[in-house]
Amino acid sequence: MNILQALFFPPEQPGGVSSMVPYIQDRFTKLGWQMELFSLPKRVRGKGQEDIVFETFDVTEFAGNPIVDKYLQTFRDYIWWTRLRNKGSYDIIHAHHPIAALVMKQLYPDTPVMMTIHSSYERELILNGKIAENGPEHQFLTKLYGELEVKLDRLLTVSESFRAYISPYIKDADQIKVIPNGFDEKRFKPIAHENAVPQLITVCRLVPAKGLDVLLHACAELKRNGHPFVLHIIGDGPIREELEQLAVELDLYDDIIFYGYMLHPEEFMPFFDIFVLPSRAEAFGSVFAEAALCWLALVGTNVGGIAEQIEDGVNGLLVPPEDPVALAGALEKLVSDPIYRYNIARSGWDKAKKVYSLQRVISQLKKVYLSYKTEV
Repeated sequence: MNILQALFFPPEQPGGVSSMVPYIQDRFTKLGWQMELFSLPKRVRGKGQEDIVFETFDVTEFAGNPIVDKYLQTFRDYIWWTRLRNKGSYDIIHAHHPIAALVMKQLYPDTPVMMTIHSSYERELILNGKIAENGPEHQFLTKLYGELEVKLDRLLTVSESFRAYISPYIKDADQIKVIPNGFDEKRFKPIAHENAVPQLITVCRLVPAKGLDVLLHACAELKRNGHPFVLHIIGDGPIREELEQLAVELDLYDDIIFYGYMLHPEEFMPFFDIFVLPSRAEAFGSVFAEAALCWLALVGTNVGGIAEQIEDGVNGLLVPPEDPVALAGALEKLVSDPIYRYNIARSGWDKAKKVYSLQRVISQLKKVYLSYKTEV
């Protein structure tokens, strides 16, 4: 079979699906399948001119909205770039972004197109203070779920919680198949080590949705309670300066290291002890599985896909979002008890190896692809 994986971000883009799909391609290629990757380069902006028509709603009611207009221009650019650069013929197209999916179905109407919905752009924008809940941008972006359901041949997503999240916006959520993300175990190499001071690490884009302000307040509480630690923050984003200032205000300047963007943080993570990320929302939270495979103890919030990965007190600790005191308490349990920390990390590693292996994803996707070929 010849399959096109249609991304939005280029494969070299860090994080999530963009970094996972090339490993999927590699595994399928070794099985003798043909698989190509396609994405829209960042340099392609303002090229597309085609009108866009949606079947399930009237897009003209959103005309003049800057965020919607930018989204629609990106849609047109993806059409322009695909027409220009993609001349292939495929048995199946597997898209990983709404724009990629809808464009591919428009340009390849006779080819089965499926999509994995990996995250909620509208939820991210709300949490990051960019749009208002139930505002026009929110309405437009959630209407796209119904458009995808009508136009595409199959929908998949990465967690049960995210399937529940999109169910109000579509007609039949039961038809959406859940395939959690998977990770190539060879990328992760736990390293035996002993740190005199517990080393905490978080890896994320520095935006409000990730809850790093809550983490800093929790760390201040941890410090007040007399527990030494070092927090390593890997990632960059629009609120970095704000977080650095908050660290100074909370007297954490000597306890935190801001590294900025790092291409392969999994090479760095095994030297630490605890992974913590108090996200306000997360469709899956790939970095938790990656940290578990590095044999780190996990601390996360009881939201979305994080709560599906972590069983509280078994393979990690869960706390409510927006609760720095509870987060500090969870961190204190791990910081103050190395044996407990080791056991939690070991359980997390065991689950990640069994449940989130890339081989499991390959097996499930192979069944989906082959069954679809049978159907058509």
